[in-house]
Amino acid sequence: MDPKEVEIPGNSDPNQPGGRISHLALDIGGSLIKLVYFSTNYDADDEVGRSGKKSLGVPNGNRDYPVLKGRLHFVKFETSKINDCLDFIQTKQLHLGGYQNLEAPPTDKSIIKATGGGAYKYADLFKEKLGISLDKEDEMDCLVGGINFLLKAVHQEAFTYMEGQKEFVQIDHNDLYPYLLVNIGSGVSMLKVDGDGKFERVSGTSVGGGTFWGLGRLLTNCKSFDELLKLSHQGNNRVIDMLVGDIFGGMDYSKIGLSSTTIASSFGKAISDNKELEDYRPEDLARSLLRMISNNIGQISYLNALRFGLKRIFFGGFFIRGHTYTMDTISVAVHFWSKGEAKAMFLRHEGFLGALGAFRSYEKHGLDDTMVHRLMRPFPTTACLAGDKICSPPNGELNENDSIEFSVYAS
Repeated sequence: MDPKEVEIPGNSDPNQPGGRISHLALDIGGSLIKLVYFSTNYDADDEVGRSGKKSLGVPNGNRDYPVLKGRLHFVKFETSKINDCLDFIQTKQLHLGGYQNLEAPPTDKSIIKATGGGAYKYADLFKEKLGISLDKEDEMDCLVGGINFLLKAVHQEAFTYMEGQKEFVQIDHNDLYPYLLVNIGSGVSMLKVDGDGKFERVSGTSVGGGTFWGLGRLLTNCKSFDELLKLSHQGNNRVIDMLVGDIFGGMDYSKIGLSSTTIASSFGKAISDNKELEDYRPEDLARSLLRMISNNIGQISYLNALRFGLKRIFFGGFFIRGHTYTMDTISVAVHFWSKGEAKAMFLRHEGFLGALGAFRSYEKHGLDDTMVHRLMRPFPTTACLAGDKICSPPNGELNENDSIEFSVYAS
């Protein structure tokens, strides 16, 4: 597409006086919809800010590019409540923050970047409700583009977490590749990443976030993923899980390196307890289920890293949600199976990799070489908004839903 045929519009942001919103991108998954959008914060005499839009032409290497300063926002909705998402987009007029194909028919001019299976499933709904077309980007391409962007551009994005200790990891950009990306959504995909746009899916498992949510809903009657996670905080998995010590009379099985507290069989005590489902506390069921799935993902991830000699494993996806017990369980599994040689690493914006990749793909439409993204320090939000669910994390846990100060250099 000729850059001269593309126009990037902007619209007023009701929460940003004098600001503009642009570059909305979506990742519509089986369980969750993730949104990323940019809001400007400009001076009154800023020509680009006043117009609210910028026609993009071929860059001139001799001219200075104006700087658009603002924030990158991260928002999520349950896919089952897609109408809430559509209402949110319409209320804030985010659907105007895509690009205009000036040569297309009037009904196809407004275009928003999107990825995930829902970009196909709900394409007609977005056009009917908002009058926009979804420009679909490959899901795996977006995941890799999103994580590479974060690891290179965001200070203190990656960290390790084990035994209650969080440590940010400083990564040499010249020594980033190869690594394993484990994306835990409804299911789990494992990608060996060798560079920008260079990756292959090497494995995966159907036992992921959808499994936790689905089984958890059946076992506990929780109505949402977040409710189930909160419930697991209060549980004790040892009530239901059979431990090595339960088999060996409280003793370790030291000959093969198993401590008495190692889980021998998830939900194993339910075999001999002679209890019915209603006899177990829902919080214990939630805890055991979370432990089982997290352990399994950690083990499979390390075994795939071992196949390719990878020592660096990044975990992303909305299954984790900055949940300390989940991260600790995954970390312990990787540490145990690797005998301490590999470490699990997590991301502050773990659930938005696909949406960020779709956001960056606007560069294909006249922005390549004319717009450079630079992320600054993060600003966690403290306001709790009913529509976009941006809240301060409970109990001091990490929050993936923060905004980041952001600079765009445009021609």
